[in-house]
Amino acid sequence: MSNYDIITEYELYLKVEKKYSINTINTYITNISSFSEFVNKNFKNVEEKDIKKYLMHLNKNNISEKSVANKISSLKSFYKYLIIEKITSKSPLDKIELPKIKKTLPKALSIEEVNILLNIPLNDKFDYRNKAMIELLYATGLRVSELVNLKLNNINFDQEYLKTMGKGSKERIVPIGEYAMYYLKYYIDNYRNDFLRDKESEYIFISNQSKKMTRQTFFLLLKKIAKKEGIKTYFSPHTLRHSFATHLLRYGADLRSIQELLGHSSISTTQIYTHVEKEKVKEEYKNFHPHG
Repeated sequence: MSNYDIITEYELYLKVEKKYSINTINTYITNISSFSEFVNKNFKNVEEKDIKKYLMHLNKNNISEKSVANKISSLKSFYKYLIIEKITSKSPLDKIELPKIKKTLPKALSIEEVNILLNIPLNDKFDYRNKAMIELLYATGLRVSELVNLKLNNINFDQEYLKTMGKGSKERIVPIGEYAMYYLKYYIDNYRNDFLRDKESEYIFISNQSKKMTRQTFFLLLKKIAKKEGIKTYFSPHTLRHSFATHLLRYGADLRSIQELLGHSSISTTQIYTHVEKEKVKEEYKNFHPHG
């Protein structure tokens, strides 16, 4: 069986058996395909020395430790699959350790910056769509992939909550705030059909090409809005998710509730926001205390 055939079978396995998201599957397949191209030999013949050569290649090309860890993690999982399927009897990555990654605290916008972002002028259908997306992202802490994949039947307009499918195909229910619900309804009732141009779609947020909004397009829109509104802090759609969690914690929400809202499988992932708040407290002490 060729490497191409093996990768194709593995992709199906990730989709059907593991039920991974499209983004996760694409990451795995991209990592494994690039490795296959580099090593240029059948997977079952790969040795530990080939892995080390690959790591040297990544290092020479200044690939970040986080990306290297991601690639190695993908290969380790892939070789476990090859062993299960009896395509090979051992993994060449058994003695390969993941690089230690320095933990960085997630960046969050200040409440003032979020308010600037939310208070964009509303002049046309694009403004109202973008306003609805930004309000919903900040109000719910959704991942941007979850936001753009929202469908009309995911929203309970009467009880004001949404259902979303997170990592590992785990469904969760998230309440929608008053402002976000208002602008979401307003966009759907008054402007969504203008984007569709007599076409049909189950997705809520539609691009100017009458197709589902993509993560990349929304990121570009967000950057454009931030620049126009004079926000100098670099951020991405995911920063609004971090801001959602950080601001909830700041105003008294408990970690377990935030964990549920974010869809974290482990409380340890959510606990990083306590460190964000500690850093913020230190910064404010330093800036405002007379002897700071």
